[in-house]
Amino acid sequence: MMLTTQTFVQILDLGGTFVFAISGAVAAVNRRLDLFGILVLSFVAGNAGGITRDVLIGAVPPAALATGHYLLASVLAGLITFVFYAGVDRLRTPVLMFDAVGLAFFAVAGTEKALAFGLDPVMAALLGMVTGIGGGMMRDVLLTEIPQVLRSDLYAVAALACASIVVIGRMMGIGYGIPALAGGALCIGLRYMAIRHGWHLPIAHLSARGRATPDAAKDGDQDL
Repeated sequence: MMLTTQTFVQILDLGGTFVFAISGAVAAVNRRLDLFGILVLSFVAGNAGGITRDVLIGAVPPAALATGHYLLASVLAGLITFVFYAGVDRLRTPVLMFDAVGLAFFAVAGTEKALAFGLDPVMAALLGMVTGIGGGMMRDVLLTEIPQVLRSDLYAVAALACASIVVIGRMMGIGYGIPALAGGALCIGLRYMAIRHGWHLPIAHLSARGRATPDAAKDGDQDL
């Protein structure tokens, strides 16, 4: 039986919510937050991207707040991490790969929902990327860290590539299934190669902080 687009998006949304909620809970445990803090980070990491997407496209109230399914998935992920943290931490690489799967889920779901609400294809792809990276960015902001998406290996790029494949497939008149699978596979593949081989975008080697050290050293030599 064929799934409707709405059901398809909801399944991907819930899957992505659970996976990203685990990443939020792991980060919270690492920072020694209490159980309430862990559950808050789980919900934020799992739902901030989807809430941002829904608000921007006018799908209010956001799906994460209109039904208890998203809260339940987030709380379940937080409790599992709290109770079985040692086991989750030992599975660090598999968790990273689950994170890649969650990123693909959210990128596809965000793009499909944006297209369903009549957004321009380019904007739909960008919103799909935002759906994928929003939760992680909010999680890191709450933990007073530079968001990983701004310094991680091919994270936002992988989400944008996935969303672009979905948009291209829909523009060509292909059903949502094949573009979703192709985009998701590309996203997971890029994240796998980035994790395994350290792929990343170019980084500026000269910065104000980098210039300060040589200058300070020269000043010290002159004083001597």
